[in-house]
Order: sequence, then structure tokens, then C-alpha cells
Amino acid sequence: MARPSVAEERTRQIVDATIRTIAAHGITGASLERIAEEAGMSRGHVRHFVGNREELLRESARRFYYDDTEGESILPVGTRDIAGALDFLFSAEFAAPGNENAVVLGFVEAARSDPVLAGLLVSAYQGTHQALEVLLTAEYPGAEAGACASVAYGVVGIALHNVFLSDIASAATGTATARAAAERLIATLG
Repeated sequence: MARPSVAEERTRQIVDATIRTIAAHGITGASLERIAEEAGMSRGHVRHFVGNREELLRESARRFYYDDTEGESILPVGTRDIAGALDFLFSAEFAAPGNENAVVLGFVEAARSDPVLAGLLVSAYQGTHQALEVLLTAEYPGAEAGACASVAYGVVGIALHNVFLSDIASAATGTATARAAAERLIATLG
């Protein structure tokens, strides 16, 4: 098996350090200096391997959202049906408060002033809507035109509401309630 290039190894190291830095210090605290320190490199090395801060945030978002997924969706590889999608979107891991939520919020904040980064985030969530729509259409082939798309949008909205609320409220009861709401919404298709 071929060994990954040094550039790829360093880029991965820097992206991982960027994500940890955003989680710990927020997007405004994720300076190139702080990221370089977290990566154990000089600022010059960070710039050499990934470019400026804007390019670094874009690459970090790409890898954060798409490394464990198929295409442009936040659903993990292997999600083949609605039950699997719900198991992921309403899992303890997905809803857990903490660092991943802080990173997502950091990317959302940065996307407000970076249209390319905004496009990456919009693509990830719209891709999730579309993936759910495909799964719903397969499970409910007799549903009204457009209904599966609307329900998919609603399910993602419920899941994200649950995730972001879990940072400030109990995920223990909220996640079960959120999943039940998503299941009720899906049941309207049958």
C-alpha cells in the first residue's frame, strides 16, 4: 500500500488542529498562530500546506462534513433506509453537546462572511435533505409529489434543533421527543 504524501499528512494534521482549536476557542479564537501551535508547526508551515486562514477554514469544513459521508450529506456511509438515517440523526452521539456543536457553530459564524464556506455548509445540509428525500420516496412511493421533500426538510430541521438545543438543555429527554416528532412527521406520508 502506498504511503500518503507528507503534504497530505501535514494537511490532515493542520485540519485536525483547526477543528480542535475552533472547539476550544471558537471561530474568532482560531487564529493561524493558535492553530499552528496546536498542530506543533510554525505559522509559515501552516500557510505553506493549507494557505491563508480562509482557505484553511474551507478545507477544514470540507473534511469535517464530508470525510465519513457519501457525497454531499451529513449522513454517514452506509445509510440505506429511513430507520438508519433516524438512528444517526437522533443518536446520543449526534445530539451530544460539546465540541462538534461548537465547531459547527463556528463554521456557521464564519460562513456569514465567506460565500464559499457558506456554500459548503448549505451543500451539506441540502444534500442531507435530498438524501432523506430519496430514502423517503423509496419507502413511501405513493406519497404526494413534493411531500417527501417537505418531510425530509422537516426531519433535518427537527434533528438540528435538537442538536443545538442539547448544548443548553438536557439531551436525554429532548432527543427522544425530537425523534418521536420526526417519526410522526414521516408517518404523514403513509
